[in-house]
Amino acid sequence: MKLQQLRYVWEVARNNLNVTEAAGRLFASQPALSKQIRLLEDELGVPLFVRNGKHFSSLTPAGKSVVNLAGLMLAKADEIRRVAQEYNDPLHGTLSIATTHTQARYVLPPVVRRFMESYPGIRLTLQQGTPTQIAELAARGEVDMAIATESLELFDALAMLPCYRWRRCVLVPRGHPLAAETPLTLEAVARYPLVTYVFGFTGRSRLDEAFAKAGIAPQVVLTAVDADVIKTYVRLGMGVGIVAHMAHDPEHDSDLVALDTGHLFGESVTKIGLRRDNFIRRCVYDFIEWFAPHLTRERVDEALRGRDAEQEVFSGLELPER
Repeated sequence: MKLQQLRYVWEVARNNLNVTEAAGRLFASQPALSKQIRLLEDELGVPLFVRNGKHFSSLTPAGKSVVNLAGLMLAKADEIRRVAQEYNDPLHGTLSIATTHTQARYVLPPVVRRFMESYPGIRLTLQQGTPTQIAELAARGEVDMAIATESLELFDALAMLPCYRWRRCVLVPRGHPLAAETPLTLEAVARYPLVTYVFGFTGRSRLDEAFAKAGIAPQVVLTAVDADVIKTYVRLGMGVGIVAHMAHDPEHDSDLVALDTGHLFGESVTKIGLRRDNFIRRCVYDFIEWFAPHLTRERVDEALRGRDAEQEVFSGLELPER
């Protein structure tokens, strides 16, 4: 069994069983890839894929198990390379981060700039996705860290490092009747069509829970993953927007009024997710501390020891608000 054979199987599986596409991503020929998979199946004595002629139609039960284990083995192989690289040349390599649009657009830019100035030889990659997709990437070791508000707690392999607290706001055009509502209530907000995040994004569940608890069924007319898209449709008069407060820029969004909703929807906490068994490079520690200064190397190391240690190190910690 060769690591490259496992990489072939893994890549085919994650490319929807498309051998041609997997071969292209691996810079290999399709016949060579198919041959190595066949050799691995012969060695294991079980088929990994269900075939329909020359094409793969699905994974066999054994194939599903092998793919899961192959992902873990490939992640560990990459981690070994990172360990060697850290000791040989800590100022070069790649730092990969999975996050949401809100974090990438409104929170991360100053940290990214500082990182690029401090580590010009390290290539920084940002992958955007749903919170669940982001957490999965971190749990599988395909990225160095995940930054999100939701879904990280679904993966036991991840340590969750709390970064900051934030609130939502209702966005309305200047002169809108809601701007005169004091205090702002859920009933008042629900009188208007809503434009907000897709479920599962940026604390959307808190919003749904608040309306459900009050027995109110709001009219959500449009959802998006991008706060800028939400603001665009608020400006078009489609409804009132509900976004993370940090997505409102008083200078660039001067035509919109941000109404605080902390008393309606409460606060949420953005967290960094790290695999507990990953080797953490110096550049990763630095990025984390620049993003959340209270997350020192000592606190991060302590939290990585396990759930109990994680809860203990962050118990009673007062998080900053953005």
